[in-house]
Amino acid sequence: MESLYSALLLGALLFYLLSMAAGFIYLFRSPGKALGFSTRTITIGALLHVVAFFLRCLETGTLAVTNLHESLSFFALLLALAFIVVNRRKPAALLGVFTAPLLILFTLAALLSSKTITPEPPILKSFWLPVHVLFSFAGNAFLALGCGAAVLYLIQEHLLKKKKLKGIFRKLPALEKIDELNYLCLRLGFPLLTLGIISGSVWASYAWGSNWNWDPKETWSLITWLLFAALLHGRMNSGWRGRRASLLTIIGFFAIMFTFLGVNLFLSGLHGYVH
Repeated sequence: MESLYSALLLGALLFYLLSMAAGFIYLFRSPGKALGFSTRTITIGALLHVVAFFLRCLETGTLAVTNLHESLSFFALLLALAFIVVNRRKPAALLGVFTAPLLILFTLAALLSSKTITPEPPILKSFWLPVHVLFSFAGNAFLALGCGAAVLYLIQEHLLKKKKLKGIFRKLPALEKIDELNYLCLRLGFPLLTLGIISGSVWASYAWGSNWNWDPKETWSLITWLLFAALLHGRMNSGWRGRRASLLTIIGFFAIMFTFLGVNLFLSGLHGYVH
């Protein structure tokens, strides 16, 4: 089963690579069909990734998110699914060009990391594991997707200021549309992130007898939440849009990445990965 799992994950990676290649062909070579192909290949890669994930769950006997390899793979999967959801809500195929490199990075990192299955710690044998993990990872995936939109916005804004009105400029969506896409990702991701933190707090109460322990993971989750809460408040009440919103989204993305990986790899605490 492990060899099939690895083959499916590798297949997903290859389709993500094809998606990125097709997207850049569209940007620099102009054939319109390439953009549609880029979106379809992300979808096919996600389907292979879903099958791989369920195989891993069957092999481990639990939700496959208990070590670094599984977490990297699961985040890539949810990022691909988040793109599919957003693209259906507000067609934005070009966002896939900026999503594919992240999909490649996390899937490749998963393939290169240890796939050893370790015994599940007793604390993870809980109803709250899938609830907390699904909400947290899904929220992070939508917010990371918003970072792709933010980068897209800044590129288009730069081209406008430099009056480079040919080539790539003509392929990129209008600034207003990109900003709306960023806002959609925030509106989808922030509530999920909030539910992830709440469910984690409830789980902590059962596991450790306290809703909040100021563990490094909890602290950085709170910092990340506050950053996006401020961004959402600014958008809803202070008219924050465009460049400011894009820069704050990118800062928030780095906070997500440190909370997701940096804390587990470089700081000791209750949430360390099982190796």
